[in-house]
Amino acid sequence: MSERDGIFAGTDPFEIAARWLDEAKDSEPNDPNAIALATVDSDGMPNVRMVLLKEIESGAFVFYTNYESAKAAELDSAGKAAFVMHWKSLRRQIRVRGTITIENGPKADEYYASRSLKSRLGAWASKQSRPLNSRSALMAEVAKVTAKFGPNPPRPPFWGGYRLVPTEVEFWADGAFRLHDRFRWRRDQIGSAWQVQRLNP
Repeated sequence: MSERDGIFAGTDPFEIAARWLDEAKDSEPNDPNAIALATVDSDGMPNVRMVLLKEIESGAFVFYTNYESAKAAELDSAGKAAFVMHWKSLRRQIRVRGTITIENGPKADEYYASRSLKSRLGAWASKQSRPLNSRSALMAEVAKVTAKFGPNPPRPPFWGGYRLVPTEVEFWADGAFRLHDRFRWRRDQIGSAWQVQRLNP
């Protein structure tokens, strides 16, 4: 039996991550695809917030946001980010670090169209991360965009996706007596071979 068997088995970190996420969908009560996304601002000050991961592709992790938000400004400026996805129900987590690219094409259109109407209208109405006078002001803006676009609003030009293409992925599972199992997948650059190493807890 190899060192990386059971839940850690596999030759592709994206396939392992997708498998873990599928398992979490059956046991995690809310938002199994939630990630804590970390960025840094222009002064190097870190920021972190919860975001919903929408897809694990064959080479990237994809999420969506407002391109005029603080998060997007930090992603665009640094070109790098990290996240952790943690599941209490499974006692597992995945940590990811890498570079950022924008998804602003047909795939973003397709995902936007799949969202509920209220979420699509909300994307138009919210000036994300900027000051807001009141909740009623936000709802008034929702009413305005509803009257303007009706039941089929197009994707806003300021809203779309990001891909995090990793150079490092770490899989962690809880172990007895705090002796956790950790395996880090690392590569020097995008496209190079992954090196996998077991880490101390």
